[in-house]
Amino acid sequence: MNDLRIGVLGSGGRGRLAGRAHKPGAGSAVVACCDIRDEVLARAREWYGGGVFVTKSPAELLKQNLDAVMICTPDFLHEEHAVAALEAGIPVYLEKPMAITIAGCDRVLATARAKGVKLFVGHNMRYMTIFRKMKELIAKGAIGEVRSVWCRHFISYGGDAYFRDWHAERKNTTGLLLQKGAHDFDVMHWLTGSNTTRVAAFGNLSVYHRCARRAETEPGNPRFNAAHWPPLQQTGFSPKMDVEDQTVVIMEMEKDVLGSYLQCHFTPDSCRNYTVIGTEGRLENIGDSPTSPIFLWNRRTDTYRMIGDEVHYGDPVAGDSHGGADPLIVHEFLQYIRGEITSTTATPEAARMAVATGYMATQSLRHGGQPYDVPPLPAWKT
Repeated sequence: MNDLRIGVLGSGGRGRLAGRAHKPGAGSAVVACCDIRDEVLARAREWYGGGVFVTKSPAELLKQNLDAVMICTPDFLHEEHAVAALEAGIPVYLEKPMAITIAGCDRVLATARAKGVKLFVGHNMRYMTIFRKMKELIAKGAIGEVRSVWCRHFISYGGDAYFRDWHAERKNTTGLLLQKGAHDFDVMHWLTGSNTTRVAAFGNLSVYHRCARRAETEPGNPRFNAAHWPPLQQTGFSPKMDVEDQTVVIMEMEKDVLGSYLQCHFTPDSCRNYTVIGTEGRLENIGDSPTSPIFLWNRRTDTYRMIGDEVHYGDPVAGDSHGGADPLIVHEFLQYIRGEITSTTATPEAARMAVATGYMATQSLRHGGQPYDVPPLPAWKT
């Protein structure tokens, strides 16, 4: 079997995921990397060997002889880079979110369709073993018919990751309800088998705009640092900041399911906590690592019990990278490109619906909580 020739657009940060596809002689190899930073390109030569092609030009990368490209650039470049790769006939792994607008997502989908080129969107939470276990339990009928889904997202590192660099501006993300929330909306849709059809939301910038800012000429440092506490005593925040640091969303979903989503970026702890309630029980996770518990309550007692009637866990994965997701998602992407499978766990259509939910919820919170319908997929994708 010849190695798939993989290019990486945005080789730093999340682009390091491509290292899991670099297995020369065993099916795939990273042969070309693009990034705007010299130090990242230097590291690419160390990781992938001196023969790797490096460039600061996305156009030059796409001119190489590639079997696929992994796009891991900042969110506001996803649409542009995906469309360029698809138009060049190169299969794409596109990091989430698919784009920062609904129109951007639909343009990417339309291009993939028109060119007949494979598109894979990296919603890695579908590959985290804890959520795969939750999906399995729901599919087996452990809680009966799903009627409600709630998510609370506590983000202790929010001030570091999202308010010190490009994430802090609407023009680059639309908002964190889309940028960060797209993960959660996708999982909520997947667990329930229901897309969101209508949203109402509230949110504000309540903490980080009060913190000391860095100069515009000073680079932002989004590295996580647990010593950055409490928030109002920290410095070095982005000089431009217009995204919300806390949000609340109410969701009407298909099949008469109702949902709610809460996101907060200034909590002392970090946890994604999903609750799924059905006609015969309740399922809830605490955290998203393979060692995090999933509680199942399916016996009535008329009192609160912290521990469920059953306790489940996701399957262990070596390295526990992103809850066990990274090796699984890269493996499935390579299988898809080789034609060994014809469908994938994460889909472009689902990625578009996650963005659409986050986008319309953001419009709602910026218009006083006015409810908005979530546009369905284009007719040619349904």
